[in-house]
Amino acid sequence: MDLPSSFRLDGRTAFISAARGHLGTAMTRALAAAGAHVIVNGRDDAKLAAFEDQLRSEGFSVERAAFDIADMAAVRAFFGNLTRLDILVNNAVSMQVKSFAALEPADFAATYESAVTAAFECVRAALPALREAAVRGEASIVNIASMYGQVAPDGRLYAAREGQSPFHYGPAKAALLQLTRHLAAELGPHKIRVNALVPGAFPARIDPELGERLAGRTMLGRLGTPAEIAGPLLFLASPASSYMTGAALNIDGGWTAW
Repeated sequence: MDLPSSFRLDGRTAFISAARGHLGTAMTRALAAAGAHVIVNGRDDAKLAAFEDQLRSEGFSVERAAFDIADMAAVRAFFGNLTRLDILVNNAVSMQVKSFAALEPADFAATYESAVTAAFECVRAALPALREAAVRGEASIVNIASMYGQVAPDGRLYAAREGQSPFHYGPAKAALLQLTRHLAAELGPHKIRVNALVPGAFPARIDPELGERLAGRTMLGRLGTPAEIAGPLLFLASPASSYMTGAALNIDGGWTAW
């Protein structure tokens, strides 16, 4: 295997939900820089158009697809008309940050729908295109989970309980990890690989003192940067991981290995 070329995505088409987010932007750039044509998804068409224009000005091949990933009819309509798809990155999650006392069952349902049900429906709707990609040689699904789908937040690190990862976030990400395993088993016979990327602490904005406490919780003694998500994503999306499916790849500075 030629290692440099095995990470390339030339001629492939990738779809990524929540493409404009903190980590979504880094992942979108990584896919495009590796040669993929990237379909960027989000709910705000104006902001997505500006993002599309910016990436095109940098020489990347991109197009936008503005719709709510939790709108199942919109998901089916989009993927039903898609002529090619080689890589599907399920990155979206939507939630209202609330305290333990303020959470309602509807909050859990909405977060689960955006992170898990939407991922499942994207896979099912995209399956015809992904099967064709597998026949051509390679099809990969990457679900973006979280270390809080594997471990609970350490409340000792926060000045107040309300500042820690919300109660309805971790359970949804845990379900996404299990969905990854089920999909891998279901789609393996079709030669479609399904893996999860499990980021740790990659805050976009954070109080410096809290940042120091979180960094001290990792084995490497620091927080992650968006650029550090690029390599692991390309590994899972590309032929470099061709014998890997049903796995969860942790990118957390050793947080979950203590």
